[in-house]
Amino acid sequence: MQEPLKLNPDKVTADFNRVLDEYWEKFLFLLPNIVFALLIFFVTLWLAGKVKKLIGGRLLAKTEDKITGDYLSVIAKWGVVIAGLLLSFQALGLSGIAGGLLASAGVSAVVIGFALKDIAENFLAGLILAFNRPFDVNDTVQVNTITGRVISLNLRTTHIQTFDSKDVYVPNGTILTSAVTNFTRNGLIRLDFVVGIDYNDDIEQAIALIEKTALTIEGVLQRDPPYATVDELATSTVNLRVFFWTETDDYKKGVVLLKGKLMQETKKALLANGFGLPASIQELKLYDHQKSIPIRVMNAAQEER
Repeated sequence: MQEPLKLNPDKVTADFNRVLDEYWEKFLFLLPNIVFALLIFFVTLWLAGKVKKLIGGRLLAKTEDKITGDYLSVIAKWGVVIAGLLLSFQALGLSGIAGGLLASAGVSAVVIGFALKDIAENFLAGLILAFNRPFDVNDTVQVNTITGRVISLNLRTTHIQTFDSKDVYVPNGTILTSAVTNFTRNGLIRLDFVVGIDYNDDIEQAIALIEKTALTIEGVLQRDPPYATVDELATSTVNLRVFFWTETDDYKKGVVLLKGKLMQETKKALLANGFGLPASIQELKLYDHQKSIPIRVMNAAQEER
């Protein structure tokens, strides 16, 4: 029969102290390397911030393209951080880990590429957008059903703020493969609206009056004069479509208000000069078996009963 194991407290304490002494000696031996590795890492973080500001500032000074500058500066920052991390491993004597990380980078890229396909796709799409530049910060754009102002281009998404103050983060891959409408790139936009006049009114005089009125509105471009033309012969009106150009510096509010003001002034001018703005006419048709339409008029007293 096997004898029960007996623990000698003194021996256990001695062994524990011996292990602690060995680890303490190893720690003291590696302490300079640890301090040096930490110094390298913190200097790398500081340097990464400086590199980001330097690259972003220089690109912005040369091209005035904030999106490309921000995007490339972020990539440069993370490149410096990764390089500093590898140097820290080398300083700690963990060259095998650093070499393994570099050697497995290719295999890891393939594995991660399949596992994180969407992230990699959006990252590459963001890189293409940064150089292709279909929009800049503060441009008003429309992507599919989203319309708003571009706030920033990030590594994976593009931040767009809609006109009702909703923050939408659109994947870069979606933007790259979709039609992007930029309302503010060239600084100009043409708007239009429809106004209906009576069939008995003089169309040419109405057009001349509308064009003259539009030229008096501040914000309507004079170098590209507004014009109007017959758009439709409707049931009760001759519909005139009015076209005008304006600048898009303040697309969110200015363009909308300008269109509304021009519509109001057009209405006032037409009415003041004797032009009619008839309402829609409804036609009632009597079939062969119908000789009349019964109509009953009720006063308020009858309605209450």
